[in-house]
Amino acid sequence: MIPGVGTAVNVATVLVGALLGRLLGNRLPVRTRDLVTDALGLVTLLIAATSALAVLDADLAAKVGDSAPMLIVLGSLLLGGILGSLLRLEDRVESLGRWLQRRLSATSDSVERQRFVEGFVVSSLIFCTGPLTILGSLNDGLGNGADQLFLKATLDGFAAIAFAASFGWGVAASALTVLVVQGGLTLVGLGLGDVLPEAELAAITATGGLLLVGVALRLLKIREIPVADLLPALLVAPGLVWAVAQLA
Repeated sequence: MIPGVGTAVNVATVLVGALLGRLLGNRLPVRTRDLVTDALGLVTLLIAATSALAVLDADLAAKVGDSAPMLIVLGSLLLGGILGSLLRLEDRVESLGRWLQRRLSATSDSVERQRFVEGFVVSSLIFCTGPLTILGSLNDGLGNGADQLFLKATLDGFAAIAFAASFGWGVAASALTVLVVQGGLTLVGLGLGDVLPEAELAAITATGGLLLVGVALRLLKIREIPVADLLPALLVAPGLVWAVAQLA
């Protein structure tokens, strides 16, 4: 199978799901759309919890010791958060959302603009921070097939329907983020020539799970955590595993 097919299918499902959700959303009252968002927040929290449990992975503990995995995830979030904050990633993602809103939407209403930006940011984070994004894209690039991305594409398509019903066309714009992030990771997979060790993948998965907790808190309107600023933690995590393993 040609590398990149999984990402192409994922982009298509997000666009189709957003279109269906937008058509459906116009027929739903605001109360119902808010309830849909809350339901998605709870499901995201469940997915986040299952991903975060990777911190207990046996391969990770065997490589760095039983007490180190929690500290590695903590260190990844702290170092990644500092780097992301200095790079102002959250502001840049929101700026991209506003720029896309001006180009893709004719309305200048401030409420609609905010809904567009929020839909773009939240959808981009959910579609691009989970373990399937990383593992599926890498495996696709490595020539191991795109089965994981096909599964992710199906899940993202249904999620896009629900999100677009609440947030509107900003969800469709997140297809651009999916294309860039997953396409980039597929290219990385092409260059790696082999999969990452299980311990490093477990650290990435656990860290990504905590990032999804932040997304869930935003969806549930509990706290506006700047999750985009924490994204570098996904790059820091495998580096910390390697560093700790050298000292162990």
